[in-house]
Amino acid sequence: MNMTLSQQDGATVVTLAGEVDLSHSPTLRKALMELMFEKKPVVVVDLSAVEYIDSSGVAGLVEAYQSARKNATRFVLAAVSDPVRRVLQLARLDKVFAMADTVESALKG
Repeated sequence: MNMTLSQQDGATVVTLAGEVDLSHSPTLRKALMELMFEKKPVVVVDLSAVEYIDSSGVAGLVEAYQSARKNATRFVLAAVSDPVRRVLQLARLDKVFAMADTVESALKG
């Protein structure tokens, strides 16, 4: 998994690529929880280049989502790749997360 953080239009964009699995999900969780601790107003997770996500990766996203709700942080999954979308749909989390077709549309709110 590759992860980059950037600032765009007042939001923190977390761009992920590759596989988010048991060996990489602790890194993702740590980065997302640090953003939640800092109470960033908007966090967008770009999933366009994620080829695979397992339950540990999904759990990290859910934990960040729960913290975001407590902090009044807008937490959006953007450009969700087909493999990730299928996993979220199976877990019925596609109805829980705010999702946008592109990072740009996620930033517009």
